[in-house]
Amino acid sequence: MPFKNTPTNAAQRRRRLAAACALALLASGCASLPDDQPRDARDPWERYNRAMHSFNDSVDRAVLKPVATAYKTAVPQLVRTGIGNFFGNLGDVWSFVNNTLQGKAEGALTSFWRVAINTTIGLGGVLDPATDLQLERRKEDFGQTLGVWGVGSGPYFVLPFLGPSTLRDTVALPADYYGHPLKYFKGTRLRNTLGVTRVIHTRASVLDATDLLQGAALDDYSFTRDAYLQKRRNDIYDGNPPQDEERYDLDESEEPQQ
Repeated sequence: MPFKNTPTNAAQRRRRLAAACALALLASGCASLPDDQPRDARDPWERYNRAMHSFNDSVDRAVLKPVATAYKTAVPQLVRTGIGNFFGNLGDVWSFVNNTLQGKAEGALTSFWRVAINTTIGLGGVLDPATDLQLERRKEDFGQTLGVWGVGSGPYFVLPFLGPSTLRDTVALPADYYGHPLKYFKGTRLRNTLGVTRVIHTRASVLDATDLLQGAALDDYSFTRDAYLQKRRNDIYDGNPPQDEERYDLDESEEPQQ
């Protein structure tokens, strides 16, 4: 296996710096929020979140989107599909762990066989014969695991560079980082190359969707927030959320009537 533990590298230091910047901006944003401004239970740090959303959008427009567009133009669809399959197979390993932690036996078994089949027959995950065998991906992360364990989502929180999150998902990030197999590939250069490729590929896969959002949404911040909170809630409950618990994906005026 081409994996081994490695010391802290520059990428980790950048992540820590980003987290420190987020906390500093959060503190300053909360302190300067006017007392007469209405506070949404889902989004009490809206001033900070909007500022960080705008910052991330500027970085995306200046750097990430042009690179992702060039990648999509230069790399044939067949190759991009193989790249997506490869990273999806790595993600299935972490999904297996989280399905197990959540007590989802069927999901864990499906993830296990997906990894076993795609890693062998699928040439290291470049192909996806598991899907052809009706083994659908059961994607789970540690934020979902914490939710299944009963940890509340907490308010909405926009992270620098990483984008939409909640307090629960932010707390789960270190586990997701250290639990993902990509962290344990041998060689800093290889890990960094794969990490950058993964980010670019992911951005390229949603180019059309983000273009549509930016062209249609009157307030893309609110749209992004609401869509993220609703998706995360559905993820935790496998698409069947209960109707009688506190909702962080709705405004107070939109709460279901009892």
